[in-house]
Amino acid sequence: MDLLDFEQAELYFDEPISEEVEHLVAMAAANYGNEDAELMLLRANFIAPQHLVVLVALYRYYFYQHRLEDALLVAESTLAVVGRRLEFPDTWRYLREANVGEGVMRSMGLVRFYLMLLKATGYIHLRLGQFATGKAMLEKLVELDSHDRIGGKALLDVLHQSMINEINAERNPKWTN
Repeated sequence: MDLLDFEQAELYFDEPISEEVEHLVAMAAANYGNEDAELMLLRANFIAPQHLVVLVALYRYYFYQHRLEDALLVAESTLAVVGRRLEFPDTWRYLREANVGEGVMRSMGLVRFYLMLLKATGYIHLRLGQFATGKAMLEKLVELDSHDRIGGKALLDVLHQSMINEINAERNPKWTN
């Protein structure tokens, strides 16, 4: 299936949002360098805890602040929210191509978003040194995204090459700088 086909695809930011939540997200963006930005996003999340615009804004805030543990919590929560909407299994580990196909019938945009979340969450696990989980998430992404539209294969290739380099460095210390 081609995940770049967006004809009639509803995207996460197309969902209706209350004026108050929209204002809080906009104010958080305007105050990005200020500690008040996080409070505004947390308030928006309190009001609309499953709204994807709020979750994405909160994830981005934590990610770009290099607060990866917090970004990971938001990413995992967002995976769960989107997974429920698509009627996917409770965990990404049990996701199969048939689930993705059924999900596409509900919303191609949300399926693509879910797979992008899977990639982002796997990447954060890698950055946090949780290599087994990060690798497993990226392998699941590559399994489901046969045309590699989301780009999980490149991350897996980098991971495999770094693992090979680490093994070689342990075997031959003279190869390291």
